[in-house]
Amino acid sequence: MLPRGAGRRITGGGLDITLKVGRANNAVASTFEVVVPAGFDVGAHVHTEGEELFYVLSGVLDILAFEPTAPSARDWRSWESDTGQRFLRGGPGALLYVPAGCPHAFANSSDEPATMLFQAAPTGHENYLQELADPPGRG
Repeated sequence: MLPRGAGRRITGGGLDITLKVGRANNAVASTFEVVVPAGFDVGAHVHTEGEELFYVLSGVLDILAFEPTAPSARDWRSWESDTGQRFLRGGPGALLYVPAGCPHAFANSSDEPATMLFQAAPTGHENYLQELADPPGRG
């Protein structure tokens, strides 16, 4: 059990993440609370292994998880699936599940921060996020 605000903080490079459960807990998935600043865009990308889950707790996020018919390098918000699906602008309660190999993205296009619960399976994603927060030359 963790009280509000507890966990290992990962900050830097625009990231403000609190690891709640990770590899050290012998868990199946790492679980994080993420504060997504206004204007932040992770960009569309693919993980060949592992699954991710994003659940909006507060604020609004643009979220996407599908294979586009004609991907544009300029803006993933213009992508469309073969069924006509486009990105979702979701508030509290919006969920994004990303299976391995699926292109996905999220962004906060609002003027206010958003908060989400983020899970990544298998565990260990916390190491990747720490590397992003500690770029070369930062210590």
